[in-house]
Amino acid sequence: MQDYDQLDRTDRRLLHELQQNAKLTNNVLAERISLSESACLRRVRRLEETGMLCGYVALVDQSKAGYPDNVFVTITLESQQQADMAAFEREVKKLPEVMECHMMSGESDYLLRVIVRDARDYERIHSRFLTRLPGVDRVHSSFALRTVLKRTELPIRS
Repeated sequence: MQDYDQLDRTDRRLLHELQQNAKLTNNVLAERISLSESACLRRVRRLEETGMLCGYVALVDQSKAGYPDNVFVTITLESQQQADMAAFEREVKKLPEVMECHMMSGESDYLLRVIVRDARDYERIHSRFLTRLPGVDRVHSSFALRTVLKRTELPIRS
């Protein structure tokens, strides 16, 4: 995998442009970066091959898709043994409403972002799934009242 510090200014410009609009055609991208089309395509392919570019996605409006609410959930496990944590992680990945799961330092073991239709929908997910995940000791939930900032673009330093 290529390290960010090994990228030159042109590669960084490519990353910026592609994060803004991954649907740009190679000729438009090459023009914006002031490269030939063949050089642009080679650089994009190299960024893909090294793992710096790891995929292309369409961003779907969460609310319009029927999931207007975010619930941030901290989970503490009964044990921090590797096998117990692996079992939890394996099962939490199966829940489609869990959009993010982070192993944490501090008081809880995991932080999840769960998308839901409303409080009743979250109660269903909480009682049927979250509390039944392997090794769960405590679940603390907080509804986000409003999203102030949500970025999808990583900052690209020149």
